Amino acid sequence: MNRSGIDIHIPFAEHLGVRLLSQGDGRAEIELALKDEHHNSWGKAHGGVLLSLLDIVMGLGARSLDTGSTGAVTIELKTNFLRVAEGTLRASSRATRIGKNLIYVEGHISGDNGDDVAKATGTFKLNYQERAGYELRSSSKSTT
Repeated sequence: MNRSGIDIHIPFAEHLGVRLLSQGDGRAEIELALKDEHHNSWGKAHGGVLLSLLDIVMGLGARSLDTGSTGAVTIELKTNFLRVAEGTLRASSRATRIGKNLIYVEGHISGDNGDDVAKATGTFKLNYQERAGYELRSSSKSTT
């Protein structure tokens, strides 16, 4: 476990200051207390910070379906920014469909007052690499 509370090492999440609140059964929730370095030129949360929070929490939600995976790879992510964000942000996610290879996840971020500031939908694929050597567990090899 690291300072973010996430059970896998995600350097960027730690750099941002993300804190895990809960994770399990296709859901996850994280929190970020905004600091000056998270702001845009107007003193509000930068859109890249919001997008990153959604990517992190949605990947954690997908990964919670199989904790034997070493992470979740983002295949696509569509985000809607609804209003400016400030203060402490809470992001949550929920896996809505689990296919053979892909997991579809919804996420949202709320501000201090509970209003949604951003929403997203995304597609994720669980990663099964060895933690130490990052060798693929799959025996399939590309011929190209």
